[in-house]
Amino acid sequence: MIDKLKIKEAVKMMLEAIGEDPEREGLLDTPDRIARMYEEIFSGNFESAKTHLDRVFSVEEDGIVLEKDIQFYSMCEHHLIPFYGKVHVAYISNGKVTGLSKLARTVEVFAKRPQLQERMTNQVAKALMEYLNPKGVMVVIEAEHLCMTMRGVKKPGSKTVTTAYLGDFKDNENLKNEVFRMISLS
Repeated sequence: MIDKLKIKEAVKMMLEAIGEDPEREGLLDTPDRIARMYEEIFSGNFESAKTHLDRVFSVEEDGIVLEKDIQFYSMCEHHLIPFYGKVHVAYISNGKVTGLSKLARTVEVFAKRPQLQERMTNQVAKALMEYLNPKGVMVVIEAEHLCMTMRGVKKPGSKTVTTAYLGDFKDNENLKNEVFRMISLS
């Protein structure tokens, strides 16, 4: 579990290190607010995707299931600055499907950790393969990284796109193209 006391102490030290007074009226409650915020935004460290993907339903026909435009927010592990965007999750059922909200909850499990977008893309895909046992999984993430926007190179609006293809999607360009077509539908 999150150690809020350590976070509060660290925030006080950080405020002092940047020349601020942690006892100033506007900053007095900041360490506690940040500790509570970290408990929420890093809650994925203490969750498993299995919890969400355990519930499945039988289906007679196997086909592509796509949940697109799943909004997410995460924290870049290099700078502890947010990156955010949308995730598109597709899988080819293998006699079983899960609830659509479970796909979004799976994304959240991995987004709510100090993260790299590339790793998160693969973590979501691998969790779906492991717990749903589908014929294939495809995950596409499009995100804007505030470490690119507000510091360093300062290029607001630039997007990073990552993909993961497992199972039937790995070498089948027609399946990949079908999902990209489905993603582009409004």
